[in-house]
Amino acid sequence: MSDIELARDGGILTLTLNRPQRRNAMTLAMWHELRRIAEEAGADDRVRALILTGAGEHFCAGADISEFGSNRADPEQTRAYDEAVDNACAGLGEVPKPVIAAIRGFCLGGGTGVALGCDFRIASADAKFGIPAARLGVVYGLAETRNLLATVGLPRAKRMLFTAERIEAEEARRIGLVDEIAADPLEAARRLAATMAANAPLSIAGAKAILNGLAAGTLAPETAHALSARAAESEDYREGRTAFLEKRAPVFRGR
Repeated sequence: MSDIELARDGGILTLTLNRPQRRNAMTLAMWHELRRIAEEAGADDRVRALILTGAGEHFCAGADISEFGSNRADPEQTRAYDEAVDNACAGLGEVPKPVIAAIRGFCLGGGTGVALGCDFRIASADAKFGIPAARLGVVYGLAETRNLLATVGLPRAKRMLFTAERIEAEEARRIGLVDEIAADPLEAARRLAATMAANAPLSIAGAKAILNGLAAGTLAPETAHALSARAAESEDYREGRTAFLEKRAPVFRGR
């Protein structure tokens, strides 16, 4: 049984962190695997949206600290480990499709980083968030910190990192860390994913790239123009116009 299970239903791919006995704590191998899955899902035309969730009662309690003695024991190992985490979290943001986190229970440390790499976070009322890096003597990774800053702003990001305190779901929603609170986060994520999966993939990919580029301050105007031109030349653009005139739902193919 894999530590990250995959299930595809139509155009929706669900990734389940599958170590419930460890509250789905991430091993080094899982960080590498998450990056690989994100890259493959991004290139798979059959996949229109991704959902991340955790097996059992929790989303993810963070990195598996029991590995640190062997996988993060010196500066060289620490750099390699941190790069694996950064690559996984950044990789989720690079998927040119909607990525939704469905969160129950603990979403801590690296688990918060995984959730922040997603475009949307839907949580149960009992979900708990926090980044205990300051209690472990480590520095939160670059990709995770960048996503945290972009999501909650500088003062709140500092408070979370400096205090290492846990945040209840309602407070997380208030500060923008959570988009929605739902009795069944996975079902709510599926509904949202289905809505997005029915829309034009090139439109979503373009919007995500432009928004992420604007947020990071790295977007070149030529990039935005190229994304717009690609969509304008697509079969989906012609299908969207035809469907509108024929008063029917469009059938998009991502090309």
